[in-house]
Amino acid sequence: MGKVTTAYLLTCAAIGVAGGIMLWGAGWASSVLTPVAPLAAMIFAGLWLLPATIALRLLQRPFAGLLTGLLSGLVVFPFLGAAVWWAFFAEVGFLLVAYRWWSVWQHFAGALVVGIVYPILSAEFFNLWSMPLWAQVAFFAVTLASCLGGTAIGIVIADRLRAAGVAKLARRRIYAARGLGRGAGPAGQH
Repeated sequence: MGKVTTAYLLTCAAIGVAGGIMLWGAGWASSVLTPVAPLAAMIFAGLWLLPATIALRLLQRPFAGLLTGLLSGLVVFPFLGAAVWWAFFAEVGFLLVAYRWWSVWQHFAGALVVGIVYPILSAEFFNLWSMPLWAQVAFFAVTLASCLGGTAIGIVIADRLRAAGVAKLARRRIYAARGLGRGAGPAGQH
């Protein structure tokens, strides 16, 4: 993983706090909608992936998603477990390859997995199996679309932040780690 720098921790904290503020509204809106319109509540599912996706895409460092999920969960404390649970799925595509590759499809793989797993694991809570077949299919479709959409939005936000020069010091340094960069330090580190 390399050194855990102050810049890395502060970047995760900033993303986590901003994500937590967003999730505060999404969490309560979802809680209000769930008893009356569970299908509509699933529109907010993808928002839970946003903080971790932004951190992972922007920083490309191991556990950035989980740390950001934990920090956003502390902001939206009643939903702490949910924030970390969703962050795990944002991170899983990278964890499975031991953080050796960082590609867009890994973000979407995590979103795909959670978009399928979440409705199954929460079926009892939503009373999913007693709904008509069309509603079950719609529940899965809305959850999956929300997760993929939230991930896509997170990627766009992170790419725009990177283009603006945000978190330059906190990012993974691929050339320095391979000894290919310029600089006076060992292995070409700056």
